Amino acid sequence: MSKVSVKRRKFQIKAKRKRKQKIKSLKEKYSELKSSQDKKKILEKIKKIAPHYPAEQILKLTKKK
Repeated sequence: MSKVSVKRRKFQIKAKRKRKQKIKSLKEKYSELKSSQDKKKILEKIKKIAPHYPAEQILKLTKKK
């Protein structure tokens, strides 16, 4: 394995924090929406930001409320 530079690692950490914050805000918007079409757009945005993120987790949050 090659060594990752400090500058690159800081960039990765910053990007990860920004991604987590963006997903959090989109999840909040998703839970407030009523229209299924708008909810679908939010899910598409989340998948674009983080393709690995489980959409089922978001759907479970809205069903509980």
